[in-house]
Amino acid sequence: MAGTEIRNQTSVQEFILLGFPGTWYFQMFLIVVFSVTYFLTIVGNVSIIALVRTHPCLHTPMYFFLCNLSFLEIWYTTACVPKAIGIVLGTSQTISFTVCLLQLFFLLSMGSTECFLLAIMAYDRYLAICHPLRYSSLMNSTFCAQLALASWLCGFLAISVLAALISTVSFCGPKGINHFLCDIDSLIALSCTDTRFVELATFIVSIIVVVISCVITLVSYIHIISTILRIPSSRGRQKAFSTCSAHLTVVTLWYGSTIFLYVKPSKLNSLDLNKTINIFNTVVTPLLNPFIYTLRNKDVKEALAKALRRMLSGFETPWL
Repeated sequence: MAGTEIRNQTSVQEFILLGFPGTWYFQMFLIVVFSVTYFLTIVGNVSIIALVRTHPCLHTPMYFFLCNLSFLEIWYTTACVPKAIGIVLGTSQTISFTVCLLQLFFLLSMGSTECFLLAIMAYDRYLAICHPLRYSSLMNSTFCAQLALASWLCGFLAISVLAALISTVSFCGPKGINHFLCDIDSLIALSCTDTRFVELATFIVSIIVVVISCVITLVSYIHIISTILRIPSSRGRQKAFSTCSAHLTVVTLWYGSTIFLYVKPSKLNSLDLNKTINIFNTVVTPLLNPFIYTLRNKDVKEALAKALRRMLSGFETPWL
């Protein structure tokens, strides 16, 4: 009897991602939207990295961290969008438990790394605006590299604990996941073992990663806004605020959806609502980031204009 119970608990070795139910026209609409969004996300973030690398005026700590963020966004969206397109097409709906766990690990690790990177970028803006005379000495290239490396290491190490815990969970069936990707709430809903410890660990890690990084960001911006308001000229205030407005926009979009998804007990989450919010987090936000930084940042716009002029001049044929 005990042997039968063990076999039942370990019988589910793969899952079926249900994706988005709807009409054929709705499925085609999703495929087009996901494909176009994914293409623009890759092009936009690669362009940001290329611009920063090829223009010396952008070789500053702020753009170094922006390159890290763009590089992260490329892999973050790649970890789920191609699979989501396959699910909608009906060609790639099954996923093994191992691959599911790997997708979960990389998505959460890169999401955690993004939280840390955004907090570091806020701290960078705090030093630049509140301590401009000491900024160059404080935020040197070595310190920038150390901060970026720490963000990646902390993001991946924090989620390694959760991945290890989830790998011990058993599944007896059913094996349909009401999602287009593997997430903790869906796996907990399908588990046939006690998941209270996994839920508690998820909540604690969420508090550590999301809330602490959010607090660092908020405290930095409180000091930034306080400093900007003390600038006597309106032009000076506008110039100071323009250097951090793009980052503040990205922070608002990212933390709003991330806190909703993770900083609460898992059983309070609606799987359908989580699926909708995850579309925003994994599909929309990686697309918006490069455009926000391009449209709201004077230095990036100037570098982009120079790159386009250089590209167009290369196609010009001189008249003989």
